[in-house]
Amino acid sequence: MVDNSGKRIAFVQASVHKEIVDQSREAFVAKVVELGVSRDQIDFYELPGSLEIPLHSKLLAKTGRYAVIVAAGLIVNGGIYRHEFVAETVIDGMMQVQLETEVPIISTVLTPINFHENEEHKNFFHEHFKVKGEESAVACVKTLENLKIVAQLCESE
Repeated sequence: MVDNSGKRIAFVQASVHKEIVDQSREAFVAKVVELGVSRDQIDFYELPGSLEIPLHSKLLAKTGRYAVIVAAGLIVNGGIYRHEFVAETVIDGMMQVQLETEVPIISTVLTPINFHENEEHKNFFHEHFKVKGEESAVACVKTLENLKIVAQLCESE
C-alpha cells in the first residue's frame, strides 16, 4: 500500500458536463484502489466549473492535509477565444498553485478545441475520461512514491 505519512488525496472536479467528468473520478478511484491506495484516503470536492479549480486547489494545498490533488474538468467551446482563455487560465493556475504550495496537481482537465453537443462527441469523451481517470491514478501513485523518496532524501541530509 502507498503511504505518504498520513496525508490524503484531494479529487476536485468541475460540475460542468458532470456526466462525462464523473467517468474520470470513477475510473481514478477504481485504478488507484487497484494500485494500493485506500478509497478512504481520498476526499472529493465538486466545483461549479473549471475556473474554480486553481483557487480551490490552492486552498486545499494550504491546509497541509493533502499529498496530491487531482483535478478533473471538461472545458468546451464557448467561442474560441473564451475557450482558449479558460483553458489557459486553468492550466496556468494549476501550475502556479503546485509551484507555490509544493503540492502536486495531477490534471485531468481536458480542453478539446471542437466539442459538439452531439451523441458522438459525448460518447467519445465519456469513454475518454475513463482512460484519463486511470492515467491520473497511475500518475498519482507514482507521484506519491516519488514524494516518499524525496522525503527520505531530505531526512538523510
